[in-house]
Amino acid sequence: MDKSIVKILSLIEENGFEAYVVGGYVRDFLLDKDTKDIDICTNARVVELVDIFNDFNIVSNNYGAVKITYNDYKFDITTYREELKYNGNRRSLEIKYIDNLVEDIKRRDFTCNTLCMSKEGNIIDVLNGREDIDNKIIRCVGDVNKKLTEDPLRMLRAIRFATVLDFKLDKELYDTILEKRELVGTLSTTRIKEELTKILVSKKATKGLNYLKRLKLTEYMGIEYEKVKVVSDICGMYSQINFIREYPFTIKEKENIDKINKLVNSGRIDKYSIIEYGLYICSVAGDILGYKKRDIIKMDKELSIKDKKDINITGYEICNILGCKPSKVIGMVYDEVLVQIVEKNIKNEKNDISNYIYNNRKKWVNGGKRKIKEGT
Repeated sequence: MDKSIVKILSLIEENGFEAYVVGGYVRDFLLDKDTKDIDICTNARVVELVDIFNDFNIVSNNYGAVKITYNDYKFDITTYREELKYNGNRRSLEIKYIDNLVEDIKRRDFTCNTLCMSKEGNIIDVLNGREDIDNKIIRCVGDVNKKLTEDPLRMLRAIRFATVLDFKLDKELYDTILEKRELVGTLSTTRIKEELTKILVSKKATKGLNYLKRLKLTEYMGIEYEKVKVVSDICGMYSQINFIREYPFTIKEKENIDKINKLVNSGRIDKYSIIEYGLYICSVAGDILGYKKRDIIKMDKELSIKDKKDINITGYEICNILGCKPSKVIGMVYDEVLVQIVEKNIKNEKNDISNYIYNNRKKWVNGGKRKIKEGT
């Protein structure tokens, strides 16, 4: 255990309280995985924790928990509690603070998340969580039916843990999710998106997507998909899913998803795709289409110009060469000049560009006027 974690635990104990690392850190420690997110449970109340960590960077102290950052670690310190009532979106409506570690452990969702560790590194395992970790099983704590009914988000969390950890669902948990699947429809898309995103960014995303389909949860989540190719970019993953319900995507996410879809539907990535969509979108779409990333990067590097605004001539200068006023013709000229530069027929130098426009001016002066008149 890192000395930074030991210090936080020691500070709580020095003030007369119990304190243990609980959940994900202990689980990942046994799986030889690193994590910077540390959950600590204690019998100290928030007001006492705020006093103890007064000199630290306290991020928040809401909902019976104190969040602090220390030496690159994020600590979420919560008081032992018993959760009495849920509203279905994993927000406790009613809780009771207690002083018993074991009772606090029993309120947790899955056995793999119930192990505790003291500052000395001793592991407390009252619900055989270590055995389930060794056997790679996600098992619900207590009455499965009750746990999933009071908090349907646990269905998606179970699949997320099975995906990220490459575990399998306990049979009773699997059967109960299948039976209670309609309850997922009561969850907000904000909460669903949080769990879905964690599934999609996993290297084992296909496993999670298969679970969602086999357990018939997709209908109630408001999503549809066929074959999804696992790619490293989250927007690339989103783009392969049809979202029926309104999901809270950011404006940028929506833009990226739309561009990726358009490029994937075209079925082709070339140098003009890079000019139109940029290297990032082309790399993601290329990954879905089966292009090698190095080939797309090579195309990008070979481009002598990547945007019309980089063409070394102004609209005013084009007007002077053509002897015309500013109009749509200028855009047509820029489009053709861009192609000529990309194809290396001319250099991106003012003299070369000016000569090309002058030598082809009849095309734009006559044909261009006709197209403008026609309203194109």
